[in-house]
Amino acid sequence: MIETENLTKDFGQFRAVDRVTLSVKPGEVLAMLGPNGAGKTTTVRMMTSILAPTSGRAAIAGYDVLREPERVREHVGVLTEQHGLYERMNGLDYLDFFGEVYHLPRKARRERATKLMTQFGLESALQKRVGEYSKGMKQKLALVRAMLHDPSVLLLDEPTSAMDPQSAKQVRDAITDLRKSERTFLITTHNLTEAQLLADRIAIIRHGRIIANGTIDELAQHFVEQPTMELRINGAMNGLANDLDGLVTITKQGTNWLQYQTNDPYTINPQVINRCAGLGVPVVTLSAITRTLEDIYLQVVTEDEAITQAETR
Repeated sequence: MIETENLTKDFGQFRAVDRVTLSVKPGEVLAMLGPNGAGKTTTVRMMTSILAPTSGRAAIAGYDVLREPERVREHVGVLTEQHGLYERMNGLDYLDFFGEVYHLPRKARRERATKLMTQFGLESALQKRVGEYSKGMKQKLALVRAMLHDPSVLLLDEPTSAMDPQSAKQVRDAITDLRKSERTFLITTHNLTEAQLLADRIAIIRHGRIIANGTIDELAQHFVEQPTMELRINGAMNGLANDLDGLVTITKQGTNWLQYQTNDPYTINPQVINRCAGLGVPVVTLSAITRTLEDIYLQVVTEDEAITQAETR
């Protein structure tokens, strides 16, 4: 549903996006992470035919962004960082205007606007002027605008910024619900927890280049050290670390727990359990310590910085 191949954008001598290649399948959520100025918004603008690429290509729902811009806009909904809301209109009239732009019949656009506003807790604001909305309400209105024509692809730039926790959850729930009907999402965000909750895959962009792309597990295996396991027992350790010596290498331990690393948990973990059982040690839990997206992101950026510095020497 989203395809880019060597997508590049230059502004004079400055390269904002550098040969970005991505592929997002129907029903999939791709989170694009990166610092401010990394090229996220420029990439999204090229995907929506707002900006023409300097080179490379992009297609949305099979339509080329350069050759078929009108068809692209029919199939894509966009939430940008700058909403550009017209604040003198009330919410319902504002959405009705955009529904007409998308050639929706009057009844259909009114019904869909009301349904979406209600879904995001804005039903009481339908007749209120947009200028009276709070920042979070404006964010939700802009999201409703992006979804109004029922697009198959949604490109969302910081979709929950400025929202309170309840509103942010409403947006996440809506994304989860829309995925059931094979909607495809590309989300740019600085909220790593949210990305970890929503995304099937993560793409990390820095200086206009994609420096990592994969599932969280794939990125963790590639960029982060071996998985760490934690064993907790009922009682004191009493030299259990010594008893496990030769089987695993202990990295940390406490009064009733220890941690070790292994690149083959399917083989090693059963052996650890059997060793404990043979020693009469009651095991409470043996589980992997979750590697967060923040751990992965920081490691990816650190490695890319080292490569960049080495190349400039």
